[in-house]
Amino acid sequence: MGSLLSLKVSILLVVLVICQLSQGFYLPGSYPHKYKVGDPLTVKVNSLTSIDTEMPFSYYSLPFCQPKEGIKDSAENLGELLMGDRIENSPYRFKMYTNETQIFLCQTKPLSGEEFKLLKKRIDEMYQVNVILDNLPAIRYTKKDGYMLRWTGYPVGAKVDEGYYIFNHLKFTVLVHKFEESNVARVMGTGDAAEMIPPEGNQGSAVPGYMVVGFEVVPCSFQHKPELVKNLKMYNKYPATIICDPNTVAMPIKENEPLAFSYEVSFVEKDIKWPSRWDAYLKMEGAKVHWFSILNSLMVITFLAGIVLVIFLRTVRRDLTQYEELDKEAQAQMNEELSGWKLVVADVFRAPSNPALLCVMVGNGVQILGMAVVTILFAALGFMSPASRGTLISGMLFFYMVLGIAAGYVAVRLWRTIFVGDHKGWIGVSWKVSCFFPGISFLIFTFLNFLLWGSHSTGAIPFSLFVILILLWFCISVPLTLVGGYFGAKAPHIEYPVRTNQIPREIPQQKYPSWLLVLGAGTLPFGTLFIELFFIMSSLWMGRVYYVFGFLFAVLMLLVVVCAEVSLVLTYMHLCVEDWKWWWKSFFASGSVAIYIFLYSINYLIFDLKSLSGPVSATLYLGYSLFMVLAIMLATGTVGFLSSFWFVHYLFSSVKLD
Repeated sequence: MGSLLSLKVSILLVVLVICQLSQGFYLPGSYPHKYKVGDPLTVKVNSLTSIDTEMPFSYYSLPFCQPKEGIKDSAENLGELLMGDRIENSPYRFKMYTNETQIFLCQTKPLSGEEFKLLKKRIDEMYQVNVILDNLPAIRYTKKDGYMLRWTGYPVGAKVDEGYYIFNHLKFTVLVHKFEESNVARVMGTGDAAEMIPPEGNQGSAVPGYMVVGFEVVPCSFQHKPELVKNLKMYNKYPATIICDPNTVAMPIKENEPLAFSYEVSFVEKDIKWPSRWDAYLKMEGAKVHWFSILNSLMVITFLAGIVLVIFLRTVRRDLTQYEELDKEAQAQMNEELSGWKLVVADVFRAPSNPALLCVMVGNGVQILGMAVVTILFAALGFMSPASRGTLISGMLFFYMVLGIAAGYVAVRLWRTIFVGDHKGWIGVSWKVSCFFPGISFLIFTFLNFLLWGSHSTGAIPFSLFVILILLWFCISVPLTLVGGYFGAKAPHIEYPVRTNQIPREIPQQKYPSWLLVLGAGTLPFGTLFIELFFIMSSLWMGRVYYVFGFLFAVLMLLVVVCAEVSLVLTYMHLCVEDWKWWWKSFFASGSVAIYIFLYSINYLIFDLKSLSGPVSATLYLGYSLFMVLAIMLATGTVGFLSSFWFVHYLFSSVKLD
């Protein structure tokens, strides 16, 4: 009865997750919204963001105008909440293809001391206001040194000569494209069918429809005259001309004085098709350098990997060929005379230290790597567009939970292989797999969440979401991992090709510490990543849109190949010097790339995020970096270990030794 109840709860939670994911699912160009002239357009606001603090805050945490109907949250998916997005309605009101100027919004109450200090603080911290129309964030263009720079959102205000000024007048430009409705009869048939199926829109063809294909904003600081705004109500026309000059500031922030807000909107028809409306957001500065650098990295690493592979295969094949060409007496004599990997035949499959931890880490690595491959592949195919906020995070969470089956299966089967078919303790191993990486992640995020709660940031995960995540963990992820463990316990273990002696062989004194070589091996996998890593870090911390998932997928595949090859070479080198303790070394040979990524993260913090202010922001950055590095270590280490295990098994099964 209890298991049936648990199954029902699991099914219910899976349905809830799918519903959450479906809320954020969106393909660019799939659902164009047609508006007629005069139709109302809904303008929304997202959290205030800053690359200075990396802590988002609610739009209405500052003394801005509020909508008449009150503040209402938009439906958000799981990924949006985890990313700190809080999308709410706004007082801005547009009508399709209706230009409006000098629209008065509101005049706030006199600023209190707290509001005055908070506004100054947000301006100092370079906070941006993010406005959304028809799912498109507002773009702001600025010129610098002859180059046109693109920004999403606009700054709260500016500091000029020790004075603080607010951008209280917004000049919006909405780019529209005439709705091209296909003739249904022409598509569905001709002749009789055309007469039977009348074309759509015959009656309303005189009323053109439009789609929103762009959204731009120019923020201005304008001093409204107090006597003119005294009797104005929201959406009344300001009686004087408002000159919007983004290069000058005129509205200072002063304590005990109110702020007046206004806006204007104009519509411009553009020849931008619906599927291309996100192109303006995806045009990254230095795109040619970006693509050339990735291609250059791919070519160099492929060349190096090819050299390593050729040398490696020639060496191993030569050893095997020489050995197999000898008769039995010569082989026996060769066993006595030769040193190297052939002498550790009776120890090479000896159980490693901390076998349960190794199985758990390999299981988690399979789960993380599978999640990364599937998520990036879906993103490269266009199923996780930047237009669908939060879908990428929701997808990663969903795939991670489902792949708990693979994690439990691999971990338990490896456990049984190490202990030569003994399946005792498989439940404990499955439990550890389901709790190891999620448990560490939960501790990291709980600590960071307390910091965000203390700062009243929208980046803090609400308590209700905490409960949902714990339920997803223990009601979906854990049971699926146990199911995978059950199948792993039922599957036959991998037979060792050679027997293991009871007394372990003494490892000869090495000229250099083997762990030094293991740590140095991470430099080659890091070479495949570091260029792409810069763009990923810029996307995470500098507010840029990352979209080249096709290249990221290629880099990920190349990383897997290089990790496998590096681990193979190091395992072979260790066996050649009669070091049979290869299990953990093969894992960390490729997993050590995480150390270099963490060092790169610190370098990025010091040299690229110079403006990051305060210990809380730095702690958040380092906490998220630590989480990312742990996931990368488990994934890359697993690739190295599994490839080395396959190689050692293949190597010693190819040579018949007594």
